[in-house]
Amino acid sequence: MGMRKEFKEFVLRGNMMDLAVGVIVGGAFNGLVTSFVNNIIMPVISLFTGKIDFENMFVALDGSKYATLAEAQEAGTAVIAYGSFITAIINFLILALVVFFLVKGINKMRAATKKEEAPAAPTTKVCPFCKTEIDINATRCPHCTSELPAEEAAE
Repeated sequence: MGMRKEFKEFVLRGNMMDLAVGVIVGGAFNGLVTSFVNNIIMPVISLFTGKIDFENMFVALDGSKYATLAEAQEAGTAVIAYGSFITAIINFLILALVVFFLVKGINKMRAATKKEEAPAAPTTKVCPFCKTEIDINATRCPHCTSELPAEEAAE
């Protein structure tokens, strides 16, 4: 019974819920970026690269020639689909760029809301004779009884 209670506390901990929400939103965002790359970016890249179809860039490992990746996979042939890998790299780079700008924006907002606290004025100083820490307004050191110079007392 104790382990069940521990597990329940672990699962319902605030950080765990935040992580779960983050994973769900991240998965949805990944789908959005994948769609953006496949449906918008890759056609534009294909236009500039002479209509190269990245999805059908592959090497059939059985030595046969296939017109499309789907045809090779339907035949049960092992393939190295390097075009899909190139698309995945572009997905990753776009996702990393978006996350970079998101984190940069969040950090900028945090810096703007964070009040710069001025360092507190010192309340102590060091006696120039015995090197003991004393009150900043002292004119005589309570430890060595030396009279402090006027510029020391004025600080």
